[in-house]
Amino acid sequence: VMYQGKVVERGPVEQIFHAPQDPYTQMLLGNVLKLEQPSQIRAAREPVSAEEPPLLDVRGLKMHFPIRKGFFRKVVDHVRAVDDVDIVVRAGETLGIVGESGSGKTTLGRCLLRVYEPTAGQILYRRPDGSVDDVASLGKDRLRECRREMRMIFQDPFASLNPRMTVGQIVGEPLLVNGIAEGSELHDRVAALLKRVGLNPDWAERYPHAFSGGQRQRIGIARALALSPRLIVADEATSALDVSLRAQMLDLMLQLQDELKLAYVFVSHDISVIRYICDRVAVMYRGKVVETGDAEQVCNDPVHGYTKALLSAVPRDRKST
Repeated sequence: VMYQGKVVERGPVEQIFHAPQDPYTQMLLGNVLKLEQPSQIRAAREPVSAEEPPLLDVRGLKMHFPIRKGFFRKVVDHVRAVDDVDIVVRAGETLGIVGESGSGKTTLGRCLLRVYEPTAGQILYRRPDGSVDDVASLGKDRLRECRREMRMIFQDPFASLNPRMTVGQIVGEPLLVNGIAEGSELHDRVAALLKRVGLNPDWAERYPHAFSGGQRQRIGIARALALSPRLIVADEATSALDVSLRAQMLDLMLQLQDELKLAYVFVSHDISVIRYICDRVAVMYRGKVVETGDAEQVCNDPVHGYTKALLSAVPRDRKST
């Protein structure tokens, strides 16, 4: 086991996993075990009522990519990345989208914000005044308004940050582009956002390469929060982080959810992360949602054969089985 360039503990696998001696090893394993059960922050909340009107109601969503062959690049077939998907997200809750690589979960997340233009279907988003917009068919001006309230946290915390911009410029860009703040007001709002995600406001003049992976992901979260959104799509937001940071980042997102009344669509292939942070889960397989339900029910007592196979591939400690 290595920490800060040094080997802090060594030994047989059984001894390291079941009787660790070094505090760092104990901390690593403690974080792994922490993610094997629902978050205490989430468990302390009142569950979101099923009677609440949906914040996001997705109906019959399809995203088909053409397959072209031959000299004239004729379309011969389509990849049905998202195929007739229905999901509902209510204000203040977290919906997990889980599935193996290639199941269509990332494509679904990008369609929700119309990063991709859906082939068919509706993405019904309820605005603060109660009106409902179909994001899938909105014009540019109305779509821009909706995107202020629907933001995204990307998978790679380094590739998603412009290396030529300072952290202050990255976090403040949404405010500047939308004409919300500039000058000293922009500086103050950026400082407040950095502080909210646990970063020192004095670091605003630094560039992304000067930060660790966990700190970069915090910068991405601060940018997503800049316009006070109501819904955040988190695409594998913790997959690039080591286990010592993963639980810490998930707890931060849960705390922000309570403070700001956020709804999350949390895309992940990691069942333990889904169990820890999500209220409900939708399981995707070959572009379709094959099972939905409460996170505890889906993770502990799945119904669909694919969900059972997915969960059976998760390694478990012998003591917990």
